[in-house]
Amino acid sequence: KQKMNIEKFREIINKRIYVEKISQGEWQDGIDKCWRQEIDILSEDIPSSISFLTNDCTEDEYSWISEIIEDLAEKTGSKELIQCYKNLMVKFPNACKTYNIAESIKYAENVLNGGTDGS
Repeated sequence: KQKMNIEKFREIINKRIYVEKISQGEWQDGIDKCWRQEIDILSEDIPSSISFLTNDCTEDEYSWISEIIEDLAEKTGSKELIQCYKNLMVKFPNACKTYNIAESIKYAENVLNGGTDGS
């Protein structure tokens, strides 16, 4: 099993930021492609993704991950991964306030608990 490729992940986050900048969120194909790649990398090796989140994830990266956390929960079914992400709310309170990350986490937990529509 391959360890999480942090460098590649950061490249994709930078691409996601670029897509946002040039399209103001209008370029859905570009956004979807970034999301799929982020999800693929984070779901490849759960233990190393948890290690990345715990030790290396920046506040900016943390906030971008909130966009995909629900899909990540769906793909991995990993309560540990989502819990680890949730635990970082304490470390990154500003991102949580700005991007309503608690809501994203709620949706992700709902998926893990067998819900589907995020309500």
